[in-house]
Amino acid sequence: MKRIQIINGPNLNLLGKREPAIYGDTSFDGFLERLRARYPQCEIHYYQSNIEGELIDKIHEVGFDFDGLILNAGAYTHTSIALRDAIKAVTTPVVEVHISNVHAREPFRHVSMISAVCRGIVVGFGLESYRLALESFLS
Repeated sequence: MKRIQIINGPNLNLLGKREPAIYGDTSFDGFLERLRARYPQCEIHYYQSNIEGELIDKIHEVGFDFDGLILNAGAYTHTSIALRDAIKAVTTPVVEVHISNVHAREPFRHVSMISAVCRGIVVGFGLESYRLALESFLS
């Protein structure tokens, strides 16, 4: 059974409420329940924090034992060299995800500090971005 860790960064605890025109009106808990039902062959773990250091601690915790890590670092994507270093330090492959198409948004969102150390990137498919990232670990 594949062990996959999903990590969501700042403000993603507000999915379903926060800017529904951009992020949709589905909570992550509801989506996660459907994702787990669709992939019973995977043990899907979930973690969310608004605190950069806690995200780094979680990457360190799971980064040598899991089969894949799906990371939506939120705004830290564009600012955190520390997250980049954490991803680079571990052996578990990481796929960066974004719900919205960050390249169609404000220019500061066009730059990712973490992309270069991730296995791949999935952007712009809503919550389905997480499913597509999960599929990458199964193929």
